[in-house]
Amino acid sequence: MSTQHDDTPQHFDTLAIHAGQEFDPTTGAIIPPIYQTSTFVQDGIGGFRGGYEYNRSGNPTRTSLETQLAALEGGAHARSFSSGLAAEDALLRAALKPGDHIVIGNDVYGGTYRLLTRIFGPWGIETTTAELGDLDAVRAAMRPSTRIVWVETPSNPLLKITDVAALAELAHGAGATLVVDNTFATPALQRPFELGADVVVHSTTKYLGGHSDVLGGAVVLRDDALLEAVGFQQFAVGAVSAPLDAWLTTRGIKTLGVRMQRHSENAQAVAEWAAGRAEFEAVYYPGLSSHPGHDLAARQMTGFGGMVSVGLAAGPAAARAYAESTRVFQLAESLGGVESLIGYPPDMTHASVRGTALAVPENVVRLSVGIEDAGDLVADLEAALGRIAR
Repeated sequence: MSTQHDDTPQHFDTLAIHAGQEFDPTTGAIIPPIYQTSTFVQDGIGGFRGGYEYNRSGNPTRTSLETQLAALEGGAHARSFSSGLAAEDALLRAALKPGDHIVIGNDVYGGTYRLLTRIFGPWGIETTTAELGDLDAVRAAMRPSTRIVWVETPSNPLLKITDVAALAELAHGAGATLVVDNTFATPALQRPFELGADVVVHSTTKYLGGHSDVLGGAVVLRDDALLEAVGFQQFAVGAVSAPLDAWLTTRGIKTLGVRMQRHSENAQAVAEWAAGRAEFEAVYYPGLSSHPGHDLAARQMTGFGGMVSVGLAAGPAAARAYAESTRVFQLAESLGGVESLIGYPPDMTHASVRGTALAVPENVVRLSVGIEDAGDLVADLEAALGRIAR
């Protein structure tokens, strides 16, 4: 299901609106319907209309989303799941076997680390963390059994930037697959396949859905054999996007380009304000020239994104108080919605990495900068500093 033709413009914003979004041929409805059904009538045994048999194995609404995702990332195929972790789980089960090894960054989402160490570890998968910006450290971490190098860039929550092209060359030289979690950047700002990545994963709950009203995940691939393996996991385990969830994600993606522009503009304003405040000993945002990954981010991204983290100079107690003192920024897990959120990673999104090499500094607060008025956002963050100083 696609509206792409040889003469269709292939620019991002056009694809976001039209890829996989063919109008309803029966009524002419410009928006494809939600196929809210659990099963499909067959024209005789095995006579599937359009290839659809049962909602777990396929649904036209999910097909629309998967077509859209593949087009935006520049992959050949995409599979849509019920959550980001469900997508990661299916990919890992498809790509690994007991005895295999994976290298991940030393700053990743806590749920990914928990999945690898507490679910896949007992199954026989070994995980090593490394500073992915240091290629010598990555080489030292790799083994003959390394099958995957897994990178988030920008990373969560310290916004580290990794050279995808250099990491791809290293991974491929060792016979490993490079997986890029593109959740923070989105394909609106970064296209990992063009930099050499083999697989792209997303929590579509975040910027792709964009409105904090849907849970989802995606795997985007170019390799047909891996696609078949991931597809089998999706069918056999069943952690698929429900029709309404797929439709909501598709709707969100249509405004992704303009939203990411505003997220990036607002985050830049917030980061520049924070960089001038003595209350913060560190501001993590690749759009700042002081960020160690700024030049690299400027080369491999078209914008710096909507995530900012700050380190409170007064320490952990001040960081916790600050996270609880804003008004426009709301205290909640997750990110990437149109509204601004604030969180304390050590006890929230990254509690699972406490006491490990991935532990987040306990003075760090993470900001998901929304698309509200930038002046209001800065005023809210400034007022919160006043509240915790009293």
